[in-house]
Formats: sequence, structure tokens, C-alpha cells
Amino acid sequence: MKVALDTNILACAEGVDDSAAMAKALDLIRRIPRHDLVLPVQVLGELFLVLLRKGRRSREEARSIVLSWRDAAPALVDTTLEIMLSATDLVVSHQLSIWDSVVLSASADAGCSLLLSRDLQDGFVCRGVTVADPFSASPHPLLSALLA
Repeated sequence: MKVALDTNILACAEGVDDSAAMAKALDLIRRIPRHDLVLPVQVLGELFLVLLRKGRRSREEARSIVLSWRDAAPALVDTTLEIMLSATDLVVSHQLSIWDSVVLSASADAGCSLLLSRDLQDGFVCRGVTVADPFSASPHPLLSALLA
């Protein structure tokens, strides 16, 4: 089962939030089979900004972290014109932000079954992708099945 990660999951893994969130995010990422891991390129750009602004990392350190995540993911999904147009459809039909919509559309184009995110509505399904919040008190059944 292909799984995409949203920016907030990577930010947690980088310690931008608290240490408990960091430990949970790192454990979660380690448990996803590497060949099933997908990162939309949009997420890497957003992560860079989060690391600078919220994480107070230097530009050089943020760049190094982004490159590490790029190298860790076997599948990266570029933001194509088709993905952007699909994202605008999501903005109109579901009132999502354009950037969340790009991540969701890229995940769908990559054939992901799950998008792990703390931002989007847990259980939301679009184009075959289910959003799951791994920090939820009751994990989504697809996420539970993946981690079993």
C-alpha cells in the first residue's frame, strides 16, 4: 500500500513540535515499508519553510534536511500541470487550501491509498486516497492495517 506523507509529519519527525511527537513520527515512518513511501515535492518545499520559520533552522540546515528526505523517499511526485488543475478542483469542491490540495492530488496521481496528515480531515477520501491522522486517539483502520 503506497503511503504519502504530508509536511506536518516530516516537521514532527524533525522535532519542530515536541519530543513526543517527534518520537511518534519517526516510529511511524520507520514502520512504513520503504518501497511504499511517497513524498510529493510540494511537501519538501513546505518543509523547508517550516524548518526556517517554526523550527528556527538555518537555511543551510533546512536545505540539508530537505535533501535527506528527498534521498530517503524512493518515490517523489512532481507538481505537474495536471496535478495543479486537479488541486484547483479540490479547492472549489471541498474548500481545501491550494497547497493541501496539491499534496492530495499528487498523492492520488502516485497511486497512494493513504496520505498521513495532521492538517486534513481524518478519514477524508478523494480519488482513492484516504487521509489518516497518525496522531489521532483512534487510528484509521487503513493505517492500523498498514502498521499491523
